[in-house]
Amino acid sequence: MAFGAAAPGLTAPAAAAPPSWAPAPVKPLRSIVGLSYGVTALLVLVALLDALAVYAALNSYAVMGDLYAADEERYAALTATANQADMLMYFSASFSLMALIATGIVFIVWFHRARTNAEVFGPDEQRRTPGWAIGSWFIPIANLWIPRKIAGDIWDASELDKRAPRAVLNTWWTLWVVASLAGRTAERLWERAEEYDAIRRAALGLAASSVLELVAAVAAVLFVRRLTAMQHAKALAGRPRQPQPAAAAS
Repeated sequence: MAFGAAAPGLTAPAAAAPPSWAPAPVKPLRSIVGLSYGVTALLVLVALLDALAVYAALNSYAVMGDLYAADEERYAALTATANQADMLMYFSASFSLMALIATGIVFIVWFHRARTNAEVFGPDEQRRTPGWAIGSWFIPIANLWIPRKIAGDIWDASELDKRAPRAVLNTWWTLWVVASLAGRTAERLWERAEEYDAIRRAALGLAASSVLELVAAVAAVLFVRRLTAMQHAKALAGRPRQPQPAAAAS
């Protein structure tokens, strides 16, 4: 026997290549129901703080009007009231900011998980990778439409009968964009206001933007609950069918 030759019967069989028709492994579905409860609770908190912000802004509008029309004696008495109105505005804005940050974090986690599930429900309908479900929110200007496109792809993959109306999705997104732009504009006006009339106009602008944010938060609750229910129903209906093996060549 030549040195280096394999002994008969001792040669390890070559590993069989996987068949070309073998389906890719299916990613596991992860429920978004629990996260949806957290998002909903935080959105309700945001809506309540928006209501407080509306009151604070209208209160400042009224106090500034009283100060403008007051004589010297009454002006001194109203100064303490004006300071209280300013403090209410400050605390309202601070609490709202903290609630928005917390809500944004939990919402994006929920949104990313919904996008990951959509990869199982309808991979061919997803135009962007799951990472975009997180990163797209932090791209200036582009975050006004890219997350909406991702949400639409998730919606399409999560439908059972392909006839679910998009009114909830479109209403939420429209209100969110309008409220965001109105809020930024109102904040700039408030920061630049110095005279009585300018302060009062800015306060009305803040009140109006807070109303929009409140309605947008309610619309977001409806969107989260609807999409969560859609994915839960589709998960209960069963996994997507796997590709069938091709007929063996004769």
